Amino acid sequence: MPQILIANPNMSASVTELLLASGRKVASPLTELVGLTAPRGFPYLSNRVEELIGGAICLEMLAEHGPSCDAAIIAAFSDPGILAARQLFDFPVIGMSEAAMLTACMLGRRFAIVTFATDLGDWYHDCVALHGMTGRLAAIVANDEPFADLATVQQEHEERLVTLALRAVEAGADVIILGGAPLAGLAARVAHRIPVPVVDPIAAAVRQAETVLALGATKPTAGAFQRPAAKPAKGLSPALAARLEHRA
Repeated sequence: MPQILIANPNMSASVTELLLASGRKVASPLTELVGLTAPRGFPYLSNRVEELIGGAICLEMLAEHGPSCDAAIIAAFSDPGILAARQLFDFPVIGMSEAAMLTACMLGRRFAIVTFATDLGDWYHDCVALHGMTGRLAAIVANDEPFADLATVQQEHEERLVTLALRAVEAGADVIILGGAPLAGLAARVAHRIPVPVVDPIAAAVRQAETVLALGATKPTAGAFQRPAAKPAKGLSPALAARLEHRA
């Protein structure tokens, strides 16, 4: 039975539960999803500084818990630490946003990302560029109204998010991605109200993780993603230091 780790680099355990619930709805019957919430950091990542810190924390999480799983998903829409994780670890590491964008590209020509807070917009452009998808991006549109609780933002602003999705479709988007871990599960609830496909990033990531495992992908031993040479480390978490020093 494959076991997939859903690593939430945010400190919101309630959001981790949203991610697990959405992922389990699409996972194969024999797939086990294991949720993990960041032990320190931020309630949610919302800018480049927090992404860098969250990425380092995510590497620690994967070093400690990843080896017991068959694959891991970085479950924040910016995919913090994704390239470093792929280089460092032997198991496949899937980025939630990359999985969403790749899925969207199979459903239409251009996609729009609809998210829950305006401070995410510019930063999400970086994420799209990282994965080479800028040419397929129609728009990034964000809710500009405050929210009371991260865990319930999708219920609190469902109507507003649907309205933004409809505007993106009118502007030329062939597919809508609901971006941000707190929106996990919303796509299934509102897809019937939006006239183009709607992608839930964690659902896409779970299915793509299963596909990569089924294809038997192996860890590269050459090129940009081969494991880095051993190097002494000081002050890092024991599991991460052991991985960097080739003791694990």
